[in-house]
Amino acid sequence: MKSNRVVLVLDGQGGGMGTQLIKMLAPALPADCELLAVGTNVLATSAMLKAGARRGATGENAVVYNAARADLILGPIGMILANGILGEVSPKMATAVSGSEAEKILIPSSHCGVQIAGTQDCRLEDYLQNAVTLALRVLEE
Repeated sequence: MKSNRVVLVLDGQGGGMGTQLIKMLAPALPADCELLAVGTNVLATSAMLKAGARRGATGENAVVYNAARADLILGPIGMILANGILGEVSPKMATAVSGSEAEKILIPSSHCGVQIAGTQDCRLEDYLQNAVTLALRVLEE
């Protein structure tokens, strides 16, 4: 029997971006996908669980462990930057997420101190909708 595909949503701080992603993704995910929320802190994880993630975990080890097992990872671009998200992302977390074999869909954020050439200056909601569209396309393949 084939196991479920793991769609990992990562976030930090208050979990606002992850919460919105989960609310948009959960109703549209294929039946063989499990939505897992992992936060850099308990506030982020709790918010994502309330938004509809079925399971959640918190902290450095949770990020490292689950990034290695995910089929698809979504979250702010700061999750692949050592000391990203105001220092909440440890170098070990950033290495685990960026080194994961999972497909990654990263959302630009002005709070991360990184500008990405070629992206439009959009509202966060537009970036999130684009991320969900990309995620569903990847899961259909």
